[in-house]
Amino acid sequence: MQTPVEIEFQGMEARPYIQAALAKHVDELERRFGRVTACRVVLKGPSGRHRTGGLYEVNIRLALPDGREVNVDRTAQNDERHSDLDFAINDAFKRARRQLQDRVRELQGQVKHHEGPLVGTVAELDPLGEFGRLETSDGQEIYFHRNSVLNGDYANLAVGSRVTYAEEMGDKGPQASTVKLMRKHSLRT
Repeated sequence: MQTPVEIEFQGMEARPYIQAALAKHVDELERRFGRVTACRVVLKGPSGRHRTGGLYEVNIRLALPDGREVNVDRTAQNDERHSDLDFAINDAFKRARRQLQDRVRELQGQVKHHEGPLVGTVAELDPLGEFGRLETSDGQEIYFHRNSVLNGDYANLAVGSRVTYAEEMGDKGPQASTVKLMRKHSLRT
């Protein structure tokens, strides 16, 4: 870590055993992920408020390279287990570990980004009703077979119909699979 861990106590005494427990948790995060550049932990003692009375709050801010951050700042309002300081600390660091793990996966490109289906226009239909060609959004034409059309909608297709599809490689190049006719309510793209 590039800077020392900042620990702030609000509404409670700073005790050495608490500081040691926090340092241990931070060391574990750094040992596991190694990319933490700064850490700030704020412990809030139980307040006399009606909704949160008797519950500890633990807020954690981890700074990562390139200005990225992981923040754990929400404590369950109705979870009485947070009246135990050790539980509150362990729970907050468990959530920080999960968020940090997700962030590291994202940085390493291991997170899948799901894009929506491709949209095309029927450009040609076989007179015998066996196949057709779609014009893609970039102007290319790709083949599709009647068996690729979902919901038995091949008979409802016409030149100019808008469809969604998935593209895959076939024996003779790219082809459309899972072709789905777009209904009037889904024509907006």
